[in-house]
Amino acid sequence: MGAYRADDDYDYLFKIVLIGDSGVGKSNLLSRFTRNEFSLESKSTIGVEFATRSITVEDKVIKAQIWDTAGQERYRAITSAYYRGAVGALLVYDVTRNVTFENVERWLKELRNHTDSSIVIMLVGNKADLRHLRAVSTEDAMAFAENEGTFFMETSALESMNVEDAFTEVLTQIHQVVSKKALEVGNDPAAVPKGQTINVNDDVSAVKKAGCCAA
Repeated sequence: MGAYRADDDYDYLFKIVLIGDSGVGKSNLLSRFTRNEFSLESKSTIGVEFATRSITVEDKVIKAQIWDTAGQERYRAITSAYYRGAVGALLVYDVTRNVTFENVERWLKELRNHTDSSIVIMLVGNKADLRHLRAVSTEDAMAFAENEGTFFMETSALESMNVEDAFTEVLTQIHQVVSKKALEVGNDPAAVPKGQTINVNDDVSAVKKAGCCAA
């Protein structure tokens, strides 16, 4: 069976990607959720980085592996590897910069081109603490999300508003999708659709099977 480190004691590993324009606060959302940290001195992300955090959903321990990327165009070559195996996405814009909301449509198209149709997508309007600078109305974003069939939440990584809720909601919804798929195939882990049953040492979402991949 092999010994697992405490950190490896989870039922599911879900890969979540953060996408959206540069400067919308993706890295601060990641650090707020995974380390409860926020940095005003946040630098632009170079390439790709990821962090993990485990939460419990319906008695199952879900380990989220959250990937963060530079929003700048010059890093776009990473896309297919970045999206591979992702079962959830937070598509982030800045409520104070309308252009970042306008670009959401393009990001969504790219996301859908690279991922499975069952991916759970949460549209996130970040920097909601900057109320006096707001340029994108909650109603407009809500209407867009409804039209596109995505979830929607406004967050503030600075004030720690809704950050926990946004990630938890995505992970809960993914868990429901996976549970439903498992039921449909009669709980046979070998028959879970492709993209789900993968060795957890690969940086992709996986259903953990005891003994398959001891650390």
